[in-house]
Amino acid sequence: MSLSWANLCRNFILVFFVSLWFFPKAKSQNIVWNTQSKNSSESMPVGGGDIGLNLWVEKGEVYFYLSKSGAFDENNTLLKLGRIKLKLSPNPFAGKTFKQELILKDGYAQITGANGGLNAQVNIWVDVFKPIVNIEVKSNRNISTEVGYESWRFEDRITKGKENNQNSYKWAPQGIVKTFKDNVSFQGNKIEFFHQNKPETVFDVAVKQQGLENYKTELVNPLKNLIFGGSIQGEHMSVDKKYAGKYLNTAFQGWSLKSEKPSNINRITISLYSANTLVDEWKRGLLALEEKGKIDRDISLKASQNWWNEYWNRSFIYINSNDSLANQAGKNYQLFRYMLGCNAFGTSPTKFNGGLFTFDPVITDTTLKYTPDFRNWGGGTHTAQNQRLVYWPMLKSGDFEMMKPQFDFYLMILKTAELRTKNAWGHNGASFTEQLENFGLPNPAEYNWKRPLDFDKGMEYNAWLEYEWDTVLEFCMMILETERYNGNNIQQYMPLIESSLTFFKEHYSYLAKQRGAKALDANGHLVLYPGSGAETYKMAYNSTSTIAGLKSVLQRLLELKSASDVQKKNWQEMLNTIPPISFREFSGKTTIAPAKSWERINNTESPQLYPVYPWGIYGIGKPGLDTAINTFKYDTDVLKFRSYVGWKQDNIFAARLGLTKEAADLTKAKLKDSGRRFSAFWGPGFDWVPDHNWGGSGMIGLQEMLMQCDGKDIYLFPAWPKNWDVHFKLHAPYQTTVEVTLKNGKIENLKVTPESRETDVIYVLK
Repeated sequence: MSLSWANLCRNFILVFFVSLWFFPKAKSQNIVWNTQSKNSSESMPVGGGDIGLNLWVEKGEVYFYLSKSGAFDENNTLLKLGRIKLKLSPNPFAGKTFKQELILKDGYAQITGANGGLNAQVNIWVDVFKPIVNIEVKSNRNISTEVGYESWRFEDRITKGKENNQNSYKWAPQGIVKTFKDNVSFQGNKIEFFHQNKPETVFDVAVKQQGLENYKTELVNPLKNLIFGGSIQGEHMSVDKKYAGKYLNTAFQGWSLKSEKPSNINRITISLYSANTLVDEWKRGLLALEEKGKIDRDISLKASQNWWNEYWNRSFIYINSNDSLANQAGKNYQLFRYMLGCNAFGTSPTKFNGGLFTFDPVITDTTLKYTPDFRNWGGGTHTAQNQRLVYWPMLKSGDFEMMKPQFDFYLMILKTAELRTKNAWGHNGASFTEQLENFGLPNPAEYNWKRPLDFDKGMEYNAWLEYEWDTVLEFCMMILETERYNGNNIQQYMPLIESSLTFFKEHYSYLAKQRGAKALDANGHLVLYPGSGAETYKMAYNSTSTIAGLKSVLQRLLELKSASDVQKKNWQEMLNTIPPISFREFSGKTTIAPAKSWERINNTESPQLYPVYPWGIYGIGKPGLDTAINTFKYDTDVLKFRSYVGWKQDNIFAARLGLTKEAADLTKAKLKDSGRRFSAFWGPGFDWVPDHNWGGSGMIGLQEMLMQCDGKDIYLFPAWPKNWDVHFKLHAPYQTTVEVTLKNGKIENLKVTPESRETDVIYVLK
């Protein structure tokens, strides 16, 4: 039966509008606030490239904090670059009509207000491809604009007590620790500000502490000669005044520019620049950036919006369910992915403990009356157990370019890790400790100033961190997976992967020979002792997380087509030396053990389930699934440690095991609204606000509920409730994307690209 053209059009329009209603796109998931904020904790994240802003409107004035990737001071605090205040006169935000909106599709924020007959709009966006923040004020009447730059670092500040948790000294400062003042001044009709690191930094202190002064010139030092800051200038704006004040508990000084005459359009540009150089050279670099900012703003805006449009088209998860918490999970998945996208091109990895979006700490904890620079667990300190959860979800979301800063972090410090190994133990391989500074050495507080004189100089003297080396293997696997998922050329990272493996082979042979004549056990296996099952099972013998990581990385390397026969022979020989995973029983059920044996439990992680995730040794369609499920259901430690808070990954384990109800309940709890005005500002959990490893583990769990991949097999809906309607697009290995609509428990649309991969799809919807 044929349809008339009118009927075809009518049916098309009906389907189009039903689909728009059923699966709202990012544009309709914009965050809209119709009232102003009480303080900075009610801020909205805005960003792009490697810049993050916390934006809010308070008492009729627009504020935002400036953050930029890599802005580490002498003490390795990740400093804010300052606070911006925007005042309009007459004030459109002093009336009853107000709206602040985060326009996700295009990656910018818009603030509108009306006061009597005055209407105004403020658009704030970050250039994705240049470190420039743009402010545009439009109004129906001529108004005056004043922009202030506010800094609490107008003088040296001594940091005491827990405040030193923001830097690398933490609870063990050596003498007086200061956050040194910035340089702020009027330069012509602009405000210029910068922080210049002093000649001696925590790098020098750590090198001396750890007995590496003979290698000092060979060690990478990202803090040396580092200058970061920027400038503020506006069209037809000139110097106004200096002023002082106090925001919450922190005193500040301000410098302002003001419109030379009222206008209905006002544009302000904030250029942010960092370099390891001298001041004069830094100023020339800043001037060059300012000139780039004068190029057609509309072209730059369009380029940035196109980047965000492509970002949202690359991957998404939209949920429409009668379960409001399921809908929150879908919404907050998108919002957290937006926050990750704001540091796509950072010089440093996105920090697990707040990323670029921390705010005044006293609002999180009233006892922490510190400056906006504060975050718990350090600025330049890399906590790998937490960082990994920020980066794993980027594989299935297809955000491969955003993984590069994390991979390059390890590549940058590779030589330092190898020199440290050679100095401490005299053998080869790269040793990456768990609390690792951005210059590659253990955090000095955890290395410990009160260590015994004869204690192993390669070790951290810390009950939680001792013998924990294996987390680097997860980043090695991520690198390998970008090759499998996206066809990335990973040759530059192969020395990192091989050196990380070499460390385990040589170090545990070395330790065995310290105890006796043989390097291997009776079965020809390495004796992985002492080891560690995450930070939890300490002084472990053959830790399961280490075994699973070594086996998985070596097996994945053997699949590389680009590898030589010699490389494959070496990898296979090492694989043959990796001991088997151990097991234990609960209630007559066989479960995966965290290790063959251990001496104590220090934390609350469940590394006995790491063979499920991230390593995928056990899972749907694989042998031993019942054993892994038994571990989840009956292991008394696993049950005791179970939670959705922070870095806990029980939601991921449940999804990987096909436990639909458990995965749904844990993921809903993890990705529910945070209780703060911006619903993806979770935390502090075990870390800080916003907790990025909380968000990352939530993302992973939701992805794994929808799609799991094993070799070429693609399992759809392995742990997904039938009554959660969903439209998603995720990435699978071998340059594959999968887009699916599930409605009323039935798959209505499936698009696999390339089409040839559709034969690899396996439906597991229960």
